[in-house]
Amino acid sequence: QVQLVESGGGLVQPGGSLNLSCKASGITFSQYAMKWYRQVPGKERELVAVISIGGGRTMYADSVTGRFTIFRDDAKNTVYLQMNSLNSEDTAVYYCNAVGTIIPATGLTFWGQGTQVTVSS
Repeated sequence: QVQLVESGGGLVQPGGSLNLSCKASGITFSQYAMKWYRQVPGKERELVAVISIGGGRTMYADSVTGRFTIFRDDAKNTVYLQMNSLNSEDTAVYYCNAVGTIIPATGLTFWGQGTQVTVSS
């Protein structure tokens, strides 16, 4: 059974930091590119950050570039999203997404259940 379990969300003041984690089980983690998305009610899910297999390449949405960092630890089957200088517009449910990138995982995709991040004073 495949599971992606996010953790690390919560309430933080503007300017603060959070580090989200997403631990995968049931997949060969190294075969998957990993993504973080976020969603607020009434809006489409937004891609926040991507990290390639092996971690050599990353990509960020313009809105988080310079503030968020995505990294992975394949030995722990975990992807992280370090979020700094948070503001109210970062308030959302954050989801991790695994995308199979190399055979035999190509074409497979899995989602976590999401973790709430609220930025408020």
